[in-house]
Amino acid sequence: MSNTLKFDSAIEAGSVDEFLLTQIDPERLPSHIAIIMDGNGRWAARRNQPRVAGHRAGAEAVRATVEAAAQLGISFLTLYAFSTENWKRPRLEVDALMGLLREFLRKEIRSLKRNNIRFQTIGRDQGLENAVSREIDRARRETGANTGMVLTVALNYSGRSEIVEACRELARECLIPGRDPSQISELDIEQHLFTKCLPDPDLLVRTSGEMRVSNFLLWQIAYSEIYVTDVLWPDFRRVNLFEAILEYQKRERRYGDVKPAARSSLIAANMK
Repeated sequence: MSNTLKFDSAIEAGSVDEFLLTQIDPERLPSHIAIIMDGNGRWAARRNQPRVAGHRAGAEAVRATVEAAAQLGISFLTLYAFSTENWKRPRLEVDALMGLLREFLRKEIRSLKRNNIRFQTIGRDQGLENAVSREIDRARRETGANTGMVLTVALNYSGRSEIVEACRELARECLIPGRDPSQISELDIEQHLFTKCLPDPDLLVRTSGEMRVSNFLLWQIAYSEIYVTDVLWPDFRRVNLFEAILEYQKRERRYGDVKPAARSSLIAANMK
């Protein structure tokens, strides 16, 4: 049975989307996709529009990507929405971003429920407006029982701060008699990260062509496959997600090891 059926009538017969979907191996989907959504400002500038217009257009890309990922069968999708450094932007832009987030959550609750998506956030709650926090809590509460894709929004997030906070918590635990700091493992650190209930991303997507990770999931992307596209985030759609997944499926993930064939050759050579 073709995985096109998962999209019902949403994909037009003979379209590029349908062609790409037929090329995707449903048995080798990335379990967790993380996306750095970049290019809203440039999208607006190219149209002589204010940056806020780019952010609003970016919300449409979020909607399309979330729905496509859920219907495709992706288990975890994490979106980088607002970093701790973004507070340095003009107040008008920050207020507009927060307003768009509230609007998106209010409007998309029904869609999240329909697609069986569970919503959560990672990052610091401190500093967020009360109205934003209320919408986030509502979205978490109303989708908490959903069993499909987990949609995580990184909000007021910093990868370095996340690691620092994990180390601080471990340091406090080491004050407990009987806890030996020399026994701290990578697993201990992972269990104190914001993402302790998430697997590491298999695929990290960055839009707008920028070749950097921007303080996003620094611990978690150690072995993620990275895919960079020149497409600006407001223009990112289902077809671009399919392209990223197809590129991911072309790669061989070795986690620092060598190919099985190469490993066998090395072993044989060492035995001579």
